[in-house]
Amino acid sequence: MSEVILNEANFDNEVLKSDLPVLVDFWAVWCGPCKVLSPIVEELAKEYEGKLKVGKVNVDENNALASKYGIMSIPTLKFFKGGKVVGEMIGAAPKATVEAQVKLYI
Repeated sequence: MSEVILNEANFDNEVLKSDLPVLVDFWAVWCGPCKVLSPIVEELAKEYEGKLKVGKVNVDENNALASKYGIMSIPTLKFFKGGKVVGEMIGAAPKATVEAQVKLYI
């Protein structure tokens, strides 16, 4: 299983009610740094399968979610555990940096 495409309709079930910790990538098609971060997020989704759920929210298509979670710049990664935000990273970062954050929450 790779990333789950998230939207207003499935966010609660896929993220807030998830038994696994969830990494949510808030992104947009036109965002250059998002294109840099996206392959890293995809790799982590595969490497941590069964331990971490990874989802993507297109902020242009899901304004309500972006607003609800205070997304001011993208890419933003938010980490959810037990239905609550437990951490975040803003901006593109190397895989090692993102992975270090993932390990804090799994």
